[in-house]
Amino acid sequence: MRPEAEPAPPGTEPQRLRRVHRTDWMALLCGLLFIGIGVTFMAAPGADAVIMAPVVVGGLGFAAFVAIIAKAIRR
Repeated sequence: MRPEAEPAPPGTEPQRLRRVHRTDWMALLCGLLFIGIGVTFMAAPGADAVIMAPVVVGGLGFAAFVAIIAKAIRR
């Protein structure tokens, strides 16, 4: 994603633009899901893959849903 440019706050150089980066919600939530799954497997090595597969798919679906909603709100 390209960062957006905002005008500089008052009291600064008027010709310079300050860059603002948007939060990439999909990447953030997928990273948190990955860390959570890793911690779960380290803490409980006997975690069943039959249980974890729907958790991963559901987590990725939730992350996609949040990313779509965030993109719709930005426009």
